[in-house]
Amino acid sequence: MGTERCIIVGASHASAQLCASLRQEGWTGDILLIGDEASLPYQRPPLSKTYLAGKSSFEDLLIRKADFYDKQAVTFRRGLVTALDPEQHEIVLEDDERLGYDKLVLCLGARPRRIDMSGADLEGVHYLRDARDIEGIREGLDGVQRVVIVGAGYIGLETAASLRGLGVEVTVLEVADRVLQRVTAPEVSAFYDRVHREEGVDLRVGVGLTAIAGSARVESVTLTDGTELSADLVIVGVGVEPNIEVAARAGLEVGNGIVIDAHGRTSDRDVFAAGDCAEYPDERYGCRLRLESVPNAVEQAKVVAATICGKEKSISALPWFWSDQFDLKLQIAGLSTGYDDVVLRGDPQGGRDFACFYLREGRLIAADCVNRPQEFVFSKRAIAQGLAPEPDVLADPATTLTTLLQAPARV
Repeated sequence: MGTERCIIVGASHASAQLCASLRQEGWTGDILLIGDEASLPYQRPPLSKTYLAGKSSFEDLLIRKADFYDKQAVTFRRGLVTALDPEQHEIVLEDDERLGYDKLVLCLGARPRRIDMSGADLEGVHYLRDARDIEGIREGLDGVQRVVIVGAGYIGLETAASLRGLGVEVTVLEVADRVLQRVTAPEVSAFYDRVHREEGVDLRVGVGLTAIAGSARVESVTLTDGTELSADLVIVGVGVEPNIEVAARAGLEVGNGIVIDAHGRTSDRDVFAAGDCAEYPDERYGCRLRLESVPNAVEQAKVVAATICGKEKSISALPWFWSDQFDLKLQIAGLSTGYDDVVLRGDPQGGRDFACFYLREGRLIAADCVNRPQEFVFSKRAIAQGLAPEPDVLADPATTLTTLLQAPARV
């Protein structure tokens, strides 16, 4: 392997892990990491949390410092990859430079979904994806009185919480009937709706945006119900789209992401993918998934590194996620899609900590745990073991979680 080269495209969580795991698995060839930002890979989740709130510096966000890449003999260069040539084993950069590879890993991530309406290009309209977006928002906060956030998913709500912490007036618009509708049960939505209103967020559900107005920069927005609101900044958080175009043009199989097998390979055996851009088969949930989460990216990177080095590991870790809003740490274990029953442990209507367990045909498939780390740890283990705890027992705070893990599963 000493003369071989592995090129990693995209400076992300997955790529940072790949640089470590490739060496750990025995890759002795060259490693070239190419990113379209000048920076080494950095953490994205804190962008809408501590970084926006000014509680962390950019240095704090770096996944690994520069000396790590030096010690691992990883070459980093800034560049934008515009094309792949799998037949020639080459990538093409924006200046038409061609670089050869023996193994190629695509960690292309995802990009914010854009809105298309009058005024969408005005100064003061922002999206959330990289550090430059956050820096633009922070620079524009001087003199700002009201920020309008479009979208009440995790990104939108995290951003609202951070801005309220800075004393900014915030209005959040959500076209769905409730916040977090796509990813949580109504009970969890109602909890976050209550907390955000208690914290002073002007939360409006069942309403969207039709226009943004202003002369040189944003001054107001018009809602779908005809209401006009003054706005100094508009922040859009309406989901993301995977960066699959380069792969598609190269003839690689794509779907809701770059299609990979359980070992991280694309439809070309020398090209791999990992992270937010990759769609993989999940045996536990019996479907193909594309997940936007750090643990998923790290897991896939480890599997890809092993596969490249001739060790056929499979993607098998339980998906998990987290979200920080105000004094709330939400930890999510598993995927709740297809649940048919919900069990609550704690009081989401009055308190600030509880767990919401999702069951399907009696088996635990997911859990949302708000300020409940023990329930989160329990849920990860119980889901992995395929347990089907009695709902009444699961809801009872007097029942110890270790007892549930030790109890025989219901048939």
